[in-house]
Amino acid sequence: MIAAPRVMLVQTQAENAGAQQISRLIAADFTARGFDVHQVFFFRRTASFDGEANVEYCALERPARPLAFLRFLRRLYETTRRIRPDVVIAFQHYGNVIAAPVARLAGARRVVANQVSAGALMSRPVLAADKLLGALGGYDRIVVNSRHTEEMYADYPRRYRERLMRIDHGFEDKTRAISRAEARAELGLPQEPKLLGCAARLHPLKRLDAAIGVLPLIPNAHLALAGQGPDGARLETLARELGVAERVHFLGELESKKIGVLHAALDCFVFPSAAETFGLAAVEAAQSGAPVVANDIEVLREVLVVDGEPCALFVDARDAAALAAAIKAVLFDKTVAARLTAAGRRLKQRYPLSAMMDAYSDLVAELTARP
Repeated sequence: MIAAPRVMLVQTQAENAGAQQISRLIAADFTARGFDVHQVFFFRRTASFDGEANVEYCALERPARPLAFLRFLRRLYETTRRIRPDVVIAFQHYGNVIAAPVARLAGARRVVANQVSAGALMSRPVLAADKLLGALGGYDRIVVNSRHTEEMYADYPRRYRERLMRIDHGFEDKTRAISRAEARAELGLPQEPKLLGCAARLHPLKRLDAAIGVLPLIPNAHLALAGQGPDGARLETLARELGVAERVHFLGELESKKIGVLHAALDCFVFPSAAETFGLAAVEAAQSGAPVVANDIEVLREVLVVDGEPCALFVDARDAAALAAAIKAVLFDKTVAARLTAAGRRLKQRYPLSAMMDAYSDLVAELTARP
């Protein structure tokens, strides 16, 4: 009898964000297939993975100081040695460049990198380390999640590009069959005003200041932001400076099943992010039926479309007047909102969760079949 593959999924921080959502889905699917699955995080940022089976943290907070970082590396090495994975699947840029060499030293034979971090997030040393690891065989496979992300590596060394494979993100249908009033009541949001919203990490690259910045141009509209991160204090200060603090609702990190409640509560999902590799939050919102206004960047134009029909209004989010005009079109033109909702509902057909899961399962089977 052939033993089930033992797979170790490695992430940087434990929180409920896009990359973590993908690995959570993979862990659940692999477990259902009978795989022995372990999720390992460099450090715990929130409680989003507490209590889940086979989850381990190498540190309880980000190891910022040299001694703490060395302790973290030792714990990661020891954890990998103890688990003895057949395949290590790493996510995010630090997950790739730290987990891959540590896993090799700990005896892991197969390592998969996932390029799910926007290039703007990666420093030059990390980019150089990643390029070197990919070219020298530190990764057996390098997964990208969109055509746009794949094209980022067009001028990389041939040996790096030979390891690339594309697996588009699938996603869990977060649609909730509740009324707008029920959804707002559940989240403690006001019932009457037009409500904009976004689910994203509070990070400068997400440009959530642009979403706050349009509120003076859309009288009486409110904004709900779901997420946590280092930009939170600045965004709260901006809301006060613009005189719209009472119209901005910081919901904190929502568990996955609550994201669909947020979608149901909204009149418009605003996604002003400056850089993405896929834009999972916007795709999930559109598929849930929330009309989307998104920043006009190449990758969002790639993924937010079905059979040539856009599932969002695209606008330069740095232009407050243009962003406000697009949002108003969604809020006050029922034809526009209905068209976006109808198109967005079809994204599930383009990105079925089963396709992503089968692709990752096939990848593990291919790697573990090697002598």
